[in-house]
Amino acid sequence: MEHLVYTDKKSNVLENLLNKKKTMIVRGAAGRKLPHSRVFAGEILYFVENDGSGTIRARGVVSHVFNSEKMSADESIHLLEKNQEQLQLSDAQKKRWYGKKIICLVEVRDVEKIEPMQYDRQKNMDDWLIVEKIEDILEGSKAKEYKNIRIK
Repeated sequence: MEHLVYTDKKSNVLENLLNKKKTMIVRGAAGRKLPHSRVFAGEILYFVENDGSGTIRARGVVSHVFNSEKMSADESIHLLEKNQEQLQLSDAQKKRWYGKKIICLVEVRDVEKIEPMQYDRQKNMDDWLIVEKIEDILEGSKAKEYKNIRIK
């Protein structure tokens, strides 16, 4: 599978991944949400910034994934603080992720700039999209409507 991952432009997430200051990304929620239990080592991540451009600018390879069980707020904060060196969370990101009951940590390697690609943003898209191949969601693709692939 391949993944389209939104990154926080204000916190320079993509820039920090490219210059290797950051090697891990986080997703969290009150319940299980993408990509929890649906992203695996060896899969490809494509990165787009949340700047409204719809431009995929980089890609990387998943090297390790940690999917938490339900945690207390304190356990969640401890987990993120323990991984802060790899996460490099800004204060705004800490505010967003600290205390989430379910956390997915995705370690990434070989992040590199790519020839920019435009994707077809459809309504109700999440900040993490799982597809069979990235070409299916690019502008001009023959796919009429795409949905996150779900593993049951």
